[in-house]
Amino acid sequence: MVPFIDLTPQYRSIESEILSATKRVFEKGRFILGEEVSAFEDEFARYCGVRYGVGVNSGTDALYLALKVAGIGRGDGVITVANSFVASAFAISFTGAKPLFVDIDPGTYTMDPNALENLLKKKRVNRIKAILPVHLYGHPAEVDSIAEIARRYDLMIIEDACQAHGAVYKGKKVGSFGDMSCFSFYPTKNLGCYGDGGMVVTDNKKLYERLKLLRCYGEKKKYEHILQGGNSRLDEVQAAILRIKLKYLDRWNEQRREKALIYKKELVGSGVICPTEKEDCSHVYHLFVIRTKRRDGLQSFLKGKGIDTLIHYPIPIHLQKTYKALGYQRGDFPITERSCREVLSLPFFPEITDSEMEVVSKQIRSFFCGRKLRVRSPFSI
Repeated sequence: MVPFIDLTPQYRSIESEILSATKRVFEKGRFILGEEVSAFEDEFARYCGVRYGVGVNSGTDALYLALKVAGIGRGDGVITVANSFVASAFAISFTGAKPLFVDIDPGTYTMDPNALENLLKKKRVNRIKAILPVHLYGHPAEVDSIAEIARRYDLMIIEDACQAHGAVYKGKKVGSFGDMSCFSFYPTKNLGCYGDGGMVVTDNKKLYERLKLLRCYGEKKKYEHILQGGNSRLDEVQAAILRIKLKYLDRWNEQRREKALIYKKELVGSGVICPTEKEDCSHVYHLFVIRTKRRDGLQSFLKGKGIDTLIHYPIPIHLQKTYKALGYQRGDFPITERSCREVLSLPFFPEITDSEMEVVSKQIRSFFCGRKLRVRSPFSI
């Protein structure tokens, strides 16, 4: 049996530190917006290379609140990709704005800047307010090209970095390129807590101050509410846990990169397309995602061998029933749709053993055994 992910080895390696941190919170008796949250906000913002961080209760709320403080609302458009978790689009919809989708780069599965440019040429730009690129699976989007387009069209950039803690693009960590950047600390993330959590980071003090208001009832001081905010607070226990884990994030990411290389070597000539890493980028492999036309058969075969896999994501957002009213059709985004038919996420986490990876790779080769294969380039449509 090879599990898709196992969080217990990581916990055991830092158990004493985690227990000490949580004990510290319990002994102080303050559980909401205290010293641990403030310290973690500062530490994580500094890690990303920006000045400010605002801890919230999830990655979804991080995206929603960032869009709200950006002034996004009813009648506006926000451009993103359909190959992502649906929360990327839901956050846009929750503001009353409309998600507008573009196709992806076939190698990195992130926003295609050419597709972005083409959409902006077609649409009335005065109703489009922001771009929301997703650093999917741990690989950075092409942020330089996206930022250059955003400048020309006077659009804000809000990074969805929920799957890319510590990923690097041209020497800078993701989270430092947008007007605001959003992270999730869901337990399975590269930096995950033991519950729900998220953060928005930014260099803009005005946006930072407004974010703090919106996450806590629009409250300037106790019982004085100057905005219609909500309850979206990162709690002290999770912040204390994240402070411990942040110290190990780069080490764990390097382990992920080392494990990814093992998979890539083991799967050469196997019949699947492995993840690519563009020049000047550092992929942190939140997921190790392969592609094959025989995805469903392979997944079923591996399940029969006791190997857990997942599909991220089987239905692109523009074809989800909840977005039927947007009017998108099958075939509108061929690269996105093809990847959704072919991607398969293999068992992967920093502590996965070489022997477990060998079992997975051996079974994948076994599935394709005896069949003459021509492995397509990841850049073909």
